[in-house]
Amino acid sequence: MFVTYFINNDMRSRFYTVFLFIFLLVPAFGQVINTQPTFPTADAEITLVFDLTKSTDSRAKGLLGKQDDVFLWSGAGSTASGNAFEFQPTGQTDFSKPFTPGKMTALGGDKWQIKLVPRTYFGVPTGTPIRKLGLLLKSGDGKAQTEDLFITIYDASFNLTRLAPNQKQFYVDADAPLPVRYKSSQSATFSLTLDGQPTASSTGTDSLNTSLNTGRQSGLLRTVIVRATSLSATTGTTALADTFHFTVKPLPTVAALPVGLQDGINYTGPNKATLVLYAPKKSFVYLLGEFNNWALDPAYLMNRTPDGTRYWLELPNLPTGETAFQYLVDGTIGVADPYADKILDRDNDKFIPATTYANLKAFPEKAQGNTVSVLQPGQTPYVFQTTGFQRPAVNTMVVYELLVRDFVQNRSYQTLTDSLAYLKRLGINTIELMPVTEFSGNDSWGYNPTFYFALDKAYGTKTALRQFIDAAHKQGIAVVLDMVLNQADYEFPYVKMYWAGDRPSADSPYFNQQATHPYSVFFDFNHESPDTKAFVDRVCKYWLQEYKIDGFRFDLSKGFTQKISGNDVAAWGNYDASRIAIWKRIYDQIRTVDPTAYVILEHFANDSEETELANYGMLLWGNHNGDFRGAARSAEVDFSGLSYQKRNFQKPNLIGYAESHDEERLVFDSRQNGAATGSYSIKSLPTALDRAKLTAAFLLSVPGPKMIWQFGELGYDLSINTCSDGTTIKDDCRTAAKPVRWTYYQDVDRQKLYKVYSALINLKTTVPAFATTDFTTDFTGVVKRLTLRSTSGTVFLIGNFDTKAQTVSAGFPSGGKWFHFFTGQEVQIADASQSVTLEPGAFHLYSTTKLPTPEAGLVPFALVPGVVTAVEPDPDSQLLLSPNPATEQTVLEINSRYRGSIEFSLRESGGRSVRSWNAPKTSDRLRQAIDLQHLPMGIYFLQIQQGERQSTLKVVKR
Repeated sequence: MFVTYFINNDMRSRFYTVFLFIFLLVPAFGQVINTQPTFPTADAEITLVFDLTKSTDSRAKGLLGKQDDVFLWSGAGSTASGNAFEFQPTGQTDFSKPFTPGKMTALGGDKWQIKLVPRTYFGVPTGTPIRKLGLLLKSGDGKAQTEDLFITIYDASFNLTRLAPNQKQFYVDADAPLPVRYKSSQSATFSLTLDGQPTASSTGTDSLNTSLNTGRQSGLLRTVIVRATSLSATTGTTALADTFHFTVKPLPTVAALPVGLQDGINYTGPNKATLVLYAPKKSFVYLLGEFNNWALDPAYLMNRTPDGTRYWLELPNLPTGETAFQYLVDGTIGVADPYADKILDRDNDKFIPATTYANLKAFPEKAQGNTVSVLQPGQTPYVFQTTGFQRPAVNTMVVYELLVRDFVQNRSYQTLTDSLAYLKRLGINTIELMPVTEFSGNDSWGYNPTFYFALDKAYGTKTALRQFIDAAHKQGIAVVLDMVLNQADYEFPYVKMYWAGDRPSADSPYFNQQATHPYSVFFDFNHESPDTKAFVDRVCKYWLQEYKIDGFRFDLSKGFTQKISGNDVAAWGNYDASRIAIWKRIYDQIRTVDPTAYVILEHFANDSEETELANYGMLLWGNHNGDFRGAARSAEVDFSGLSYQKRNFQKPNLIGYAESHDEERLVFDSRQNGAATGSYSIKSLPTALDRAKLTAAFLLSVPGPKMIWQFGELGYDLSINTCSDGTTIKDDCRTAAKPVRWTYYQDVDRQKLYKVYSALINLKTTVPAFATTDFTTDFTGVVKRLTLRSTSGTVFLIGNFDTKAQTVSAGFPSGGKWFHFFTGQEVQIADASQSVTLEPGAFHLYSTTKLPTPEAGLVPFALVPGVVTAVEPDPDSQLLLSPNPATEQTVLEINSRYRGSIEFSLRESGGRSVRSWNAPKTSDRLRQAIDLQHLPMGIYFLQIQQGERQSTLKVVKR
């Protein structure tokens, strides 16, 4: 999903907020930056010394080794807890350019220095305090930088600062020395107490430098208080104090994992559960939850398995209903269970309406961080009502891709279920849901996953999704989930548990520190890791078995590689044997769980690689958005790659599409950029919709599975970059919510497009010729042809993508009797290569075996004189047009045995429709006046459709 890498504002702000929080936890002061003096003030010169070798931000690597081109980017804040960039130096506006006043001086060894007076440098008004500075170093072009750093600015009174330890509350090893260092701004006496007992002191100095033994009291929170009393004659006996806490790491009980348990929540009785957390290289884990009021309790220190990789604990007396909990890893990292099927979110749950998720449990305020998992013992299993569902054969699949958020107004599974009748009438047989597993925020495409077994509650409950899948199966429609296993967002427990400042740590069992390819936004899974393999298999098995889904569309499958391509997109797409091995393993594992499940890849890699994967059994996305958009707006393009045979696939495993969630909308592009010739303009809505019918005919008729994007069947004509208000278009609205336009269905012209899609989908899913392996494509030039051959008959499609009429050789596969699909009319082809004239945008579908005739009037293109020779009309039928030529009006008289509605269409000689109408015929004779007075002089053709018989008369206006 290449577009996942365009993050909307909501996602971006959340992403960087998380990182700011992390940076504030990192003891950067005293590592990256030091000040001279130790207690800098607002109105005196400060020397800032940066040691870039101690930066925790990966972007700082670009600064290492530089002798020049390093600049300070900074701000000052008037409060200790407020914005550190409240005041900024004059001219500091463009991060991508050098900022001369902030030019740093090299000290050697990747150390840099600058001297400044805060009030002068930042332009802070006299009388306004300065309480802190926000600082970072960057390259001149801004492409390399450190993390955000903060220092305190002091007033001239007596001050105290802690130099070590850097943290306020932390864990330590037993019987280890703990350095304690303080400095005061004036000479002072110091005293140190440990748990209230005097331990160390210092008199007549401005610093305390001592060490404590941490002892062996594991799991006990210990308190250190340091007091400093000024010895200055001017400040008298002013006293200051600072407190920090430490805990000796507890020693978990070593016990084997009970037989039959797996990672995550294991319900072992009506009110019992055993929790198992896979956490290699971690020292200890506490359970926190509503069962212990979120407090550290030795009774909830989890057992550790003998191999040191797992922690587990049984909860024997759980209450009925829901109980929130989380793990506290190594005493500092609070995470929810990565396998939990329900997650509560501190920041986002409050915005989910009760109509979508009734009785949603409130987030427990005492929990750590933003997410907790939920225990639900005694749940009643959902019983699926539809059994024996048969998945569509691959070569008849018509996939409908949709995003719940943008498909139904209230964004709920329940309303989506109610919409199945609409999709059933359309005729699609597979629905592909964009990601629904828990993701960051509530408003997203879903490609920022945080939990893989839990649904994002923004769309509804587990039961509601199961009911939707059950109802879809009852309608004969398969359901495929878009699964994002190429990357995860920060809140995913296995990202948080193995973290190194701004990226996964080097010892992460699941993630690469740096993505191996250029299209990762969040954090990149290592798919050669045994732990990742096991996790992927568990995820796939869960959704296949617990929700009865029919398969997966895997996002950015080309990213499942350990072959580093850096920023070289071309190298990333080259044949990669290791990536193929990864995918064959995943495919084989899925098929052991469900032998017929679909495995769909968004791959877009080397042709030989895609061919190998397709021939192995996987389905590949075939993106022809650019081709079809070009053809629709009358550019001369060749979309032969839509044929799986042209790609050397042995099986019809190419899912071709003209639109997806990731692509610009076809009708929007036609209306913005379509060509025009004379009065025929693709930019006009009716014509753009007719062009959409033309592209749909060629897309859906080519054998092999196909996909359409939501509302493409109604000609959705808002850009992919449309904002949620439907008016403003800008790049950062790409993933923003789009206006839901069900009202399109009430528009007559759009409804005709829907019915054309429906008619074509019906052919694809029911007529053997449309799944044939014997077909020929001729997709070069502006007139394109497709021939399908089967034992049940031959189908021939011809279409003109130009903006003007084209006279060409028809290219019928053979002469003889054919049937015109959209009128049902029988025609005789005397010469297969006879010359035909196609009006602009016209397309005709013929078959040697009569197909079910769709509703009349869906396309404005009927048989044109010179295209074919129609079957002789009813000998008793007479048509008389008089006067002809005419100036203002002519009258058509029809004498025939036909009874019913007659369709009339008056067209220019080039084929453009001038006027269409219907009239009832209730007797043998009908007189129909035809107004010509507002038409320019010239030759016109009047088409008359009586049931399955069509006639054409030439009309001369003088």
